[in-house]
Amino acid sequence: MALAAKSWIIGRIITLLFYLKLVTFIDAAPQVPCYFIFGDSLSDCGNNNKLQSLAKVNSPPYGVDYPGGVTGRFTNGRTFVDFLAEFLGFDHHMPGFATVEGNAVLQGVNYASSGSGILNETGAIVGERFSLLQQIDNHKSIITRIKQIQGNNDQTTNQYLNKCMYTVNIGSNDYEGNYLMVPAANRTTPPDKWAAQLITAYSDTLKTLHGLGARKVAIWGLGQLGCEPSQVLEAKPKTPSGCVDDINKMISLFDNSLPKLVDDLSKTLPEAHFVYVNSSNISPGNDAAALGVKVTLEPCCKVGKTGGCIPNSAPCANRNDYSYFDLYHPSERSNLHGSLKAYNSTEPLDVYPMNLQKLALL
Repeated sequence: MALAAKSWIIGRIITLLFYLKLVTFIDAAPQVPCYFIFGDSLSDCGNNNKLQSLAKVNSPPYGVDYPGGVTGRFTNGRTFVDFLAEFLGFDHHMPGFATVEGNAVLQGVNYASSGSGILNETGAIVGERFSLLQQIDNHKSIITRIKQIQGNNDQTTNQYLNKCMYTVNIGSNDYEGNYLMVPAANRTTPPDKWAAQLITAYSDTLKTLHGLGARKVAIWGLGQLGCEPSQVLEAKPKTPSGCVDDINKMISLFDNSLPKLVDDLSKTLPEAHFVYVNSSNISPGNDAAALGVKVTLEPCCKVGKTGGCIPNSAPCANRNDYSYFDLYHPSERSNLHGSLKAYNSTEPLDVYPMNLQKLALL
């Protein structure tokens, strides 16, 4: 036990040094006046805690490494949007829609909801959740509150919102909590048509977000869902890659459409700047050895039937060695790596057509 504890402490020190080395260039003052977050469990900070939902994690071991302990975040520590808030210069993580109060709305809100998807019906199996469209409606109510604080001047509020950062990471559940739940033989929509339907719906919702004042918007690809422990552990037969290649090929139909989507939106919408973050490319699995990540296809915690950590169970001691915390969600180490890549990578295959630092400074 003492050896395991020592290993964990050393791992935390390594993470801290890695973090400090790469973010020393960040100014203390926020680079944008506010930061609004849309998405699913990868970004959720506890919005589902009071919902009648199976998709919530308001008990240990979740939050074991988060400064505030258990919050409803689906990882051991900070999510990638928490890190991005820090990189953007905020001295706090964005509060959830369910709990934000007073003038705090002026600096941004996290609307993300576990189990949600681009489509309203996605995730019905988990119970209550805020779909992407519902998150947009929640944002409308926050805009109303911002207008009231700013003296009910539409032009002032719209100009203010134009300067803010917006991130959207959603779509995984439209596959795992919708399309893939139907046996392949029973699916009436082929994979290419499903991806096209999602892109159309996504485009319409992003246009709505633009209409509400968003000008700096980053959207995430879904990445290699076939490499999640949830898929890998059930795969039969095993593939040479260790991942479920058929699922990854299916997801690529959606992800490969996103660069064109951001181009189209940026060209056709006034003053719009959309960015695509390639989740597959920025995954720590691509450079696991250099990051000190040793376990890429297994969860850190003991999981139950739903794929989440068993409540109040002890997680692995060496959490920095793991890419995933449970069967679906990345560890804090993975979130740190991915958020840094999104923020400062100069590679177009990571972020297109620019990174989030440049987007913030536009």
